[in-house]
Amino acid sequence: MAETSITPHVLIFPLPLQSTINSNLQLAELLCLAGLRVSFLNTNHNQQRLVANSNVESRFKQYTGFQFLTISDGLPEDNPRSGEQFGDIISSLQTMAEPYLKQMLSGLVKEPITCVILDGLFYYGVDIGNEMGVPVVIFDTISPSCFWIYLSLPKLIEAGVLPFKGNDIDALVTHVPAMEGFLRRRDLPHFCLLDYKIDQNSQAVFKEIERIPKAHGLILNSFEELDGPFLYNIRSYFPKTYAIGPLPLNLKTRLAAKATPLLSSSNSMWEEDHTSIKWLDAQSKGSVIYVSFGSLVVVSRDEIMEFWHGLMNSKVKFLWVMRPNMLKGDASHDQFMKELVEGCKGIGYIVSWAPQEMVLAHPSVGGFLTHSGWNSTLESIIEGKPMICWPQYVDQRVTSRLVNEFWKIGLDMKDICDRFVVEKLVKDLMETKKDEYTKSVEKLSELAKLSVEEGGLSYSNLDCLINDIKGLSRTVENGEMHNNVTSY
Repeated sequence: MAETSITPHVLIFPLPLQSTINSNLQLAELLCLAGLRVSFLNTNHNQQRLVANSNVESRFKQYTGFQFLTISDGLPEDNPRSGEQFGDIISSLQTMAEPYLKQMLSGLVKEPITCVILDGLFYYGVDIGNEMGVPVVIFDTISPSCFWIYLSLPKLIEAGVLPFKGNDIDALVTHVPAMEGFLRRRDLPHFCLLDYKIDQNSQAVFKEIERIPKAHGLILNSFEELDGPFLYNIRSYFPKTYAIGPLPLNLKTRLAAKATPLLSSSNSMWEEDHTSIKWLDAQSKGSVIYVSFGSLVVVSRDEIMEFWHGLMNSKVKFLWVMRPNMLKGDASHDQFMKELVEGCKGIGYIVSWAPQEMVLAHPSVGGFLTHSGWNSTLESIIEGKPMICWPQYVDQRVTSRLVNEFWKIGLDMKDICDRFVVEKLVKDLMETKKDEYTKSVEKLSELAKLSVEEGGLSYSNLDCLINDIKGLSRTVENGEMHNNVTSY
């Protein structure tokens, strides 16, 4: 029977989080610009929020080979889907996603999938892809340094380092090449300090790293000049690793090369308050510190007040993002927020959500008080803005240590929430040590821009990824789908 060639068709399936959806949409657009057909699988809940608060529908209409697909996450609509419930969200979604993926990869759909790109936590997708003969590429949106720690966990256990002995969380961690000498127990994801034999987060990570060798490739959102030592070690485990970041810069470069208008774009699931930009327009150059703890972090009233007093006492102008669901279990949220807004007039401006890339690019912004999410860190580096880090989850804790000790582009205040420390660090970042940190981060910003220009390593890595995906052709022979690619 004659073989029939099938056009490359990529299915992208991100974690149901603001940051990962944002990164995967940037990747999707890059693949569309390369002429690939792309289907983007989102949960119903997140797709509704995305469409309501961004311009993704109108923006992606220009790509005839792109479509959004949706799937239920299995949770009732009134479920808050907060960061504290992340494990439940992932478990519920798995029950819905497994049969869906099997159907989509069966080859019986109208336009068969030739490649799947999904998050490493969806480890079952690798198994399904291998079973159905469809190559799976993992796109892990955490920092490469944290991913390298994940890969090092089996050796830490084998060497008897894990589980840790004693309670000294400032003790240095050994047996993690490229990080020895500055990585402390305190800087690891919280689950690394727990009993890995019973901790669910640890078990999920072990399942993820077990599947890495069974995947066709690994995508990381970084660039060689920033994370070179960690990428080198990751490639010793998995050579087929594509470092194609920073994705926002790579996308801008490709759009410009295609002479595509650089329209204002947003992948936000929150309504962005653009009065923040008008407020920044009225401030002097480099005078404002931008404060945002991302889309997941929840804090207590006491913690907010420590930051509020620290910022006010520093006398440094600030723009602060406070999400409506940011306050832990407080029924009087609206009144509390109103009091904060009134109390900071003249020195600060508070919004529920901001267009972060525009804010960080604004000349009035001189620094960033951040939760050290990987997207936020990269966006701050792109715009040459030094950081104060207050990390909470997973890779944020590793990243904040690198910001302070490895890249030397900011300050780390993990596990501290004290108004006097906040005041001091804000003054250090924005006044005392401003020139030192700004100079360092501006060097990385320049390297980031060079990496995505033609001839740069991220530019070349993206080309390799695109060409590899195009080569993942599948053929129909005797009614069956066959993957004709050698596994890596």
